[in-house]
Amino acid sequence: METELSRRLGIEHAIFGFTPFPAVAAAITRAGGFGVLGAVRYTAPDDLKRDLDWMQEHTDGKPYGLDVVMPARKAGAPGDRTPTEADVEAMIPQGHRRFVEDTLARHGVPELPEGEASGWRITGWMEQVARTQLDVAFDYPIALLANALGSPPEDVVRRAHGHGVLVAALAGSARHARHHADAGIDIVVAQGYEAGGHTGEIASMVLTPEVVEAVDPLPVLAAGGIGSGEQIAAALALGAQGAWLGSLWLTTTEAELHSRALTAKLLAAGSGDTVRSRALTGKPARQLRTAWTDAWDDPAGPGALPMPLQGLLVAEAVSRIQRYEVDPLLGTPVGQIVGRMNSERSVRSVMDELTRGFERAVDRINRIAGRNPEGGTS
Repeated sequence: METELSRRLGIEHAIFGFTPFPAVAAAITRAGGFGVLGAVRYTAPDDLKRDLDWMQEHTDGKPYGLDVVMPARKAGAPGDRTPTEADVEAMIPQGHRRFVEDTLARHGVPELPEGEASGWRITGWMEQVARTQLDVAFDYPIALLANALGSPPEDVVRRAHGHGVLVAALAGSARHARHHADAGIDIVVAQGYEAGGHTGEIASMVLTPEVVEAVDPLPVLAAGGIGSGEQIAAALALGAQGAWLGSLWLTTTEAELHSRALTAKLLAAGSGDTVRSRALTGKPARQLRTAWTDAWDDPAGPGALPMPLQGLLVAEAVSRIQRYEVDPLLGTPVGQIVGRMNSERSVRSVMDELTRGFERAVDRINRIAGRNPEGGTS
């Protein structure tokens, strides 16, 4: 499953696996793909350093990448200075805080034990935190830096290129993709409506060829609604040079989900059990539909705050929901491909199935086209 981009990166298969779990990212790389570690949950540079050290020891010298979140717009702060976390906290209305507590109370969610901090307090949505992550990351031989919220700032792109690191950015439309190309991005990830996490409004089958045409000759990775080798073959047929997969790894045995109850919900979910909601971060993100997303999407409620306010607002609530496994509220970002995630398997097993499915699709197309596997017409 080789493309020009996979050969450039020195990987066997043009499968790019995004994951917040180092063990999953390393296993994807060892299996011949390209593991991309999500950095947003790392609030302390030493924690990221620890896990990148671990990645170095468990990737057999093969390439891997890092994904950061650097919003295009910053929240304001007094005097136009860079806002601190306290500045951002101060912008959260009390009415929204009451709504959170009322929702938790209706479902009987206990408080965290005294002295236990929120484990989900993601401040990586804030640019200054992402920059500290980069200070760590560029000390390692990462081969790719991806930004989940558009093009990184110009100085970040220059810095990455100075380290010989390719830069990728996710796009939900051809217009966004052209902005990335103008910003000097090396790879565009065309993320369709079906994807988990932050998505736009356009489905992958429509979006991928539009982006390929818009940024030619830049390589494009297709994302969203891809969970089989046949779907990867379809993406390459549309002009992509690889597939960017995220949700599929959540139910692998190497994944470190915080709860068996959540794993069970993912395994039981169908492709219609997700929703695009601002409940988690303030931007539309596809996730399991729960009573939590329903509460925030209810027109009678206060509505979600913009990023990064919403993420800070709900951080402790999400930690409480996860700790006590409150089933009606328990969810996670995941794409519509969740309907295919019906069993727990190792990353190697998933990769093997992806490559076999790709081979089946290619053989099928060759038969339709009247060609034998060695080439030529039959």
